[in-house]
Amino acid sequence: MKLKYLSLLVAAFAATTVVAEEEKKTWEANAELGAIITSGNTETTTFKGALTVKHNLEKWNNEYKLSGLFKEDEVEQDDGTKITERTNEKYFGSAQGNYKLNEKNAHLFIYGSYLSDYFGAYREEAVVSGGYGLRLIDDETMVLNAEFGPGYKYFRYPDDSTEVDDNGQSLADEWEGEVIALAKADYTWQISEGAKFTQLLAVEYGDTNTKTRSETALLTKINGSLQMKVGFNVVHNSDVADDKDNTDTETALTLVYNF
Repeated sequence: MKLKYLSLLVAAFAATTVVAEEEKKTWEANAELGAIITSGNTETTTFKGALTVKHNLEKWNNEYKLSGLFKEDEVEQDDGTKITERTNEKYFGSAQGNYKLNEKNAHLFIYGSYLSDYFGAYREEAVVSGGYGLRLIDDETMVLNAEFGPGYKYFRYPDDSTEVDDNGQSLADEWEGEVIALAKADYTWQISEGAKFTQLLAVEYGDTNTKTRSETALLTKINGSLQMKVGFNVVHNSDVADDKDNTDTETALTLVYNF
């Protein structure tokens, strides 16, 4: 069972539980963890973890993210026997630096990310981009930030991909790269003191594929540091192999601890 990446997330969760009071204004972090294990007629194991760290400086706001998902299901074979199979596994990491401009709530950003997805439309994806960001809404309960700019994506096809190039050659396990345009909108609504709604929409437009990602979440406070989170994520790829679906969805219920 490949749980080493999720173990790192849990270790990071524990390592940051003690933070000095004077550092809390500079550093912000939250860890998210969820697990579903069933047995009996149906056996499944699902683990989901994430860690987000923000570093707020005089001229820079930096954000670092790690996340992972692992799932195993009991599958019945043609001969009636049952075996346990990995049915989902992916790991994601990103880093973004925002340089504050003189104009209010505007910044220049540089962003990099890496995705390893064993069952996705693409086996691996690496993105680097930069551009301009601004705040479109800024009041007591609602915030809307937007970013856009050029970038470059480097991606690998799955080793069982049925995609072929212009010459009819298989693209299975092959790497390709292309220039992309990136746009992102990030909305937060503080419904009440104990409830918050968030919506992220990001688009990576390229000649080979356009990837659209939506992350919707509702968070409710359990106590001062602990929250319950209900999330619904959608990833849509415009161009995938015939044996792959264009759209992947994920619904999760997790606990979030804020440092």
